[in-house]
Amino acid sequence: MPRVLEKRERSLGTKLSIRGERCNSPKCALIRKPHRPGQHGKSYRRRTSDYGAQLKEKQKIQASYGLTNKQLAHLFEEAAKKPESTVLAITRSLETRLDNVVMRLGLAPSRSVARQLVSHGHFLVNGKKMNTPSYRVRASDSITIKPTSKTIVWFSNLKEELKNYEVPAWLSLNKENLDGKVESLPLETVFPFDINSVVDYYSR
Repeated sequence: MPRVLEKRERSLGTKLSIRGERCNSPKCALIRKPHRPGQHGKSYRRRTSDYGAQLKEKQKIQASYGLTNKQLAHLFEEAAKKPESTVLAITRSLETRLDNVVMRLGLAPSRSVARQLVSHGHFLVNGKKMNTPSYRVRASDSITIKPTSKTIVWFSNLKEELKNYEVPAWLSLNKENLDGKVESLPLETVFPFDINSVVDYYSR
């Protein structure tokens, strides 16, 4: 799994919430340095071809979800075989990953932290320990924090932090018990990238 740094956001020119709430604060790298990284970042000017634009959108997906080239190519190959539109299939494949659902529920501040917590076995899916971040949840699945894990630092102040948090419509969260549920599969999601451009990239 690739390590994604904040300077990747600067390179792509888009906030990808790589560092969670930090991306909405003055500490965000893209706010402090709103230009490409490197010696010539401020003066960088380059005309982008259609291929270059598509490649950039692909890189945004990879940085957002922590995917390798091979993983993303496989995901699009799978989506092209499904009966629904490729964009909807991709949306569901990305959003139903366990690490993403943990983040969307507010149980982790970012996908990178969610991946780490899932990998360390801190979450249960339908009562069973699941340590695979790429595991795809289904409608009616429940996601809970393992009882013995609720005392670790990441979860110590979670109830207070979630008081004003709103989960996406396709998820539900019991803020008192810190239990989440997948109510349905996602239909529409606002992304900081253009999936249609990436579909075109893989259709070449």
